[in-house]
Amino acid sequence: MGCALVLAAAGAGWAYWHLNQNIRSVDIDAALGDDRPARAPAGVPAVSPAPAPSVSATPSVPPTGVLNILVLGSDSRSGSRNAALGGGDSTGARSDTAMVVHLNADRTQATVVSIPRDTLVTRPACPTSSGGTTSTAYSAMFNSAYAVGGPVCAVKTVEQLTGVRMDHYIEIDFAGFAALVDALGGVSVTTTVDIDDDLSHLHLEAGTHRLDGTEALAFARTRHGVGDGSDLGRIGLQQQLIGALLKEAGETGLLTDPAGLYRMADAITDSLTTDTGLDSLGELKGLAQSLGAISPTGLTTVTMPVVTAPSDPNRVVAREPAASELWASLR
Repeated sequence: MGCALVLAAAGAGWAYWHLNQNIRSVDIDAALGDDRPARAPAGVPAVSPAPAPSVSATPSVPPTGVLNILVLGSDSRSGSRNAALGGGDSTGARSDTAMVVHLNADRTQATVVSIPRDTLVTRPACPTSSGGTTSTAYSAMFNSAYAVGGPVCAVKTVEQLTGVRMDHYIEIDFAGFAALVDALGGVSVTTTVDIDDDLSHLHLEAGTHRLDGTEALAFARTRHGVGDGSDLGRIGLQQQLIGALLKEAGETGLLTDPAGLYRMADAITDSLTTDTGLDSLGELKGLAQSLGAISPTGLTTVTMPVVTAPSDPNRVVAREPAASELWASLR
């Protein structure tokens, strides 16, 4: 019996270490310094780490207080599964999806604001990992920030665009998103029109469909099979997926299946890049626990107000004053 307990504890310890090692992180606070929007008012704590699991450890207390998190979906082809799922070229990646997730103080409501990747912005000068600095670029596509300066430049560009301090950063690649959907047993979505997009390999008749991870990823990426073929139509599908995933997470029995939960955590953590405030299982667990009270009815999804760019009919710019009013509501 004693030997079995020791082996079980050792196995649990190894699994915890392995999952922690999967997570990549970037010290965004150190890279950007103090020239940033103000933090949330005093007394609003950031996510604090939860203790590693042990016999004597007490459960972590979920953090409270307003949080704004930049969530990016990258199209990296890093790794065989991302390549198979159709990520970007092997020499780089782009922010295929960008959302600012705003959590209210008592974690009963969340607002997800999508930023169209085709938005023209002033991309600020950003520090690079080699010690240099990128040049300021005017009328640059929003998703170019990630391409030229990675997570640090993505955060700096969003903060300059919105005037909102990003408390945390989470990036997930194609493989991680597909793994999440598969771990939940799929996700149900409804489309009111047929979708036929050879580029994303998605072909759906109008109606309700149960999608696996690969199909859900195609649903999130399709743009040529819906609306006018712009990024705005795709954003609508992505927002629909967010609500469906939140509903699925609340109904699934995954938390009662340790083996299934571990497989999901292994796949997802291997696909995550976070800021250093969320780079451990304990910290991610604390954030997840704090989201437990948010139901699908407590979720609001919106897109940053935009208009067609005067300089390019295939690009958009923020529509003012509506965009500034939206961002002011999240501070």
